[in-house]
Amino acid sequence: MLSRRQKHIILKFFSMFSVVRGYNILVVVIAQYLTAVYILAHDKPLKRVIFDLNLLMLVLASAATIAGGYIINSFYDSEKDLINRPLKSKLDRLVSQNTKLSFYFVLNFIAAVMASYVSFKAVIFFSIYIFGIWFYSHKLKKMPFIGNLTSAILTITPFFAIFMYYKNFETVIFVHAVFLFLVLSMREITKDLENIKGDIAQNYVTIPVAYGEKTSKIMLTILAALTLIPTYLLLFNFQIGYMYFFFYLSLLLLVVFLLLLWMSKTKIQYLILHNILKFIILAGVFSILLIDVSVILNRI
Repeated sequence: MLSRRQKHIILKFFSMFSVVRGYNILVVVIAQYLTAVYILAHDKPLKRVIFDLNLLMLVLASAATIAGGYIINSFYDSEKDLINRPLKSKLDRLVSQNTKLSFYFVLNFIAAVMASYVSFKAVIFFSIYIFGIWFYSHKLKKMPFIGNLTSAILTITPFFAIFMYYKNFETVIFVHAVFLFLVLSMREITKDLENIKGDIAQNYVTIPVAYGEKTSKIMLTILAALTLIPTYLLLFNFQIGYMYFFFYLSLLLLVVFLLLLWMSKTKIQYLILHNILKFIILAGVFSILLIDVSVILNRI
């Protein structure tokens, strides 16, 4: 049997894990390595990429910065989350705000130290990234359009660290990035629809709050239509191996998303839409493995 103190420590751990969204960070770490192996450094030996200490430091610096970002975001959104996510908020509040802030500064310091191992430019990059996350959480998040755009950009920023490290400027990388950016932008607006009650209560002027649900749905429809452009280019102009399965599946899911979107009115319905987009993003990460399995096997 666990003692009361041990149970308390375990609860604290899960509380902090919930605050930093450890599962999301794990997905980002996997995505960064898959992107490096299959796309950005596809011409390098597999062992050289996987055991590259500089790459490891960049990935860990990204993980620490993202974890810190979730903490500061949770700090500013604590009141709103009581309305939008009462169960998660209850778990998150097991760790005090002072402890969260202390951990936030420690994580950012660790990120800077890890980045310094790579180069001074990496330190500057992550310093700007850390400031960008704080400024978004403190100010920009409450602004329609700007907040959504900034959030989508900040989400893909860790991949720019890897991109800048390998200096790979192939067009296919930018097309992949455009597709991801569009889906992330859709997710941000869908989250705003899902959280509209808390946003109104806390004076967050999001797109649904400022312009209404119908306008938000029109914007989501336009963004979904725009994903057809990078999807077409990737399917018919670039070699993506068996990853074409993912893009056909994405098209199908986006059609389902739009059909459900125009029938959705409640928080639960918007949550389902949000999860569809999260699944597309998660499936996209692991579908990178389908680009060319034979080439990877030959690089071992």
